[in-house]
Amino acid sequence: MALFIARSTLAAAFLISISGRLSAQHSHEHADTTTSHASHAAAGGTHGDWKMTAMAKHMAYSSPRSLTPADSARASHVINELRQAIAKYNDVKLAEADGYKMFAPQLKNQPQYHFTKGWNAIRNQWGFDPARPTSLLYKKNAKGELVLIGAMYTASKRTSEEDLNERVPLSVARWHRHVNWCIPGRRAKERWFETTNGRPVFGPLGVATREECDAADGRFIPQAFGWMVHATTFAGNDLKSIWHDDHMDPDHAMMGDPKNP
Repeated sequence: MALFIARSTLAAAFLISISGRLSAQHSHEHADTTTSHASHAAAGGTHGDWKMTAMAKHMAYSSPRSLTPADSARASHVINELRQAIAKYNDVKLAEADGYKMFAPQLKNQPQYHFTKGWNAIRNQWGFDPARPTSLLYKKNAKGELVLIGAMYTASKRTSEEDLNERVPLSVARWHRHVNWCIPGRRAKERWFETTNGRPVFGPLGVATREECDAADGRFIPQAFGWMVHATTFAGNDLKSIWHDDHMDPDHAMMGDPKNP
């Protein structure tokens, strides 16, 4: 499991480094278990940006559910527990001292910086503790200082939606998965930067079907990682603001530049 996490982290870091800027528009309400953004993107999106269409093909979401008072109360409880557990980590040095390590530190000017604790990631494969996030989320302020904004929970790709709902209610939060990735064959790292007609062949903006991946002599991965959900913990008390999915936001999609660190 530890080896799997290490390999996943390295692969994801490289994929982030080549994904560039994804122009997109976020909607908190998702339509189905694959992706709500796909149909919007297929129609060209607000800006008709091909990157939005490409990104949508690689994202999948948990099913929506009707909100109940009990769900709101439970989601609020999770946030309260999380806030108390991670407030001290506004000092990033304390987070690092407790075992949280910056994800992809070679990439500068990331929209969000993930500091991940490997042991938490392993434990969260099978259980859930609101005070035990897999990653802490930071943004840089005007002074270039890292400011804590929230956290990310993870779960095994085998986790059922019923179990996800027990962790964080699906009527409040939409867990997401990264799906339909094509990656280069083993020992072919130099192929990560390949493009066709100016568009990436591999990774989160690359081809999205097994047939296209086979034609590119790549390896098709139906699901790259496990389930994930972000909590913008200090965004106030509105649950939608706290639990909204930000992967299709333009700001979230701006990645660091590995060629100009």
